[in-house]
Amino acid sequence: MRGILISAPASGTGKTTVMLGLLRALADDGLRVQPFKSGPDYIDPAFHRAASGRASYNLDSWAMPDALLRSIHGLSDGVDICVAEGSMGLFDGVATKGQSGFGSSAETALRFGWPVVLVVDVGGQAQSAAATALGFKMYNPDVPFAGVILNRVASPRHERLARRGMEHAGIDVLGVLPRNRDLTLPERHLGLVQAAEHPDLETAISGYASFLREHVDLDHIRNAAKGIGPAAECKLPKPPAQRIALAQDDAFSFVYPHLIQGWRAAGAEIMPFSPLADEIPDPSADLVWLPGGYPELHAGRLAAASACRNALQTHARTKPIHGECGGYMALGAGLIDKQGARHEMFGLLGLVTSYEKRKFHLGYRRAVLDADIAGFAAGSCLRGHEFHYSTILEQPDAPLAQVFDADGKSVVETGSKRGTVSGTFFHLIAHEEQE
Repeated sequence: MRGILISAPASGTGKTTVMLGLLRALADDGLRVQPFKSGPDYIDPAFHRAASGRASYNLDSWAMPDALLRSIHGLSDGVDICVAEGSMGLFDGVATKGQSGFGSSAETALRFGWPVVLVVDVGGQAQSAAATALGFKMYNPDVPFAGVILNRVASPRHERLARRGMEHAGIDVLGVLPRNRDLTLPERHLGLVQAAEHPDLETAISGYASFLREHVDLDHIRNAAKGIGPAAECKLPKPPAQRIALAQDDAFSFVYPHLIQGWRAAGAEIMPFSPLADEIPDPSADLVWLPGGYPELHAGRLAAASACRNALQTHARTKPIHGECGGYMALGAGLIDKQGARHEMFGLLGLVTSYEKRKFHLGYRRAVLDADIAGFAAGSCLRGHEFHYSTILEQPDAPLAQVFDADGKSVVETGSKRGTVSGTFFHLIAHEEQE
């Protein structure tokens, strides 16, 4: 399937703005556009969906086996063009190979034949930007390369000099974006604010599309798109239960779209509920799943959600509950917010976490389960990603798994289990044996 991959030399160069504007502009032209996100980001896909009208899926060569990558790519069958957004810099990954690669955006581009559109911030330089772009083009000549979009150009003279450098290096300039501070997206401690919380996301995306249409050669980008055909097979993740009550609101929203797609494709019923609104999970649910999110920003409301707490405790007497990251924190005994105030959580685990004592936790995780959880037996190997700032103060329950980082080093955040209730700080991406 024909596509391109939007990447950059580093984070913070404007590739998300370009991605959203391009998705909307192409969709407005009548194209069926399939967005993807290279890497383990769980915030950007919601923005992609708002811009394109289609669910965006992660492609992760460290965490996902080849069969899963091919299956997710196959979800693009029938569209006109794929547009993928890279993570960090184009070649940034980890040191140790995972299921099928090191996790870089370059691997995604190479695997699916998508030429790279490199967004280059030319602020503070002119012709020298071409040396950067040429280095990225030649670092791995096998990676297809479409050209560059010059971002944060200060003046016509600045553009002329930067273009001259690119011409000398033999690199196509696909667009030139003048410096515009109004095009930044609001952020918080895990990156961008959630798409659902943006004060006027539709206006913002429409503005990005108009900006891209004015300053980028959309025909050139469409013509640069290349790729391989999607896989005929489908090996998306199997559901951990038949009827799944899934927490979904501003406190619990980080779940990878390919998981939900796989669960539904296999016939599972997904039943959303909102702990923030003190809703209870459907009593007929076989499993309650609390994904990650921002419980630390809503701790007071969660502490007051007595109906939800009581329903979860009733469910846990006979049926499983699992929480990831923010969901794991909410299943614990207490959460201390950034002001140092303690809030009582759902009390199904003994876990106590603190956002007052902030510590950055980031990276891939490989977990070997010590105990059964919904959908996975003890001994199963799971792949995921951890990204949070919370600190564990108490964890009296049995460890759930032996957890390792991408290089095989032990991680102290092992997750925990008490009876039918389990939780981890990493977000599940794939089952290692899924081939």
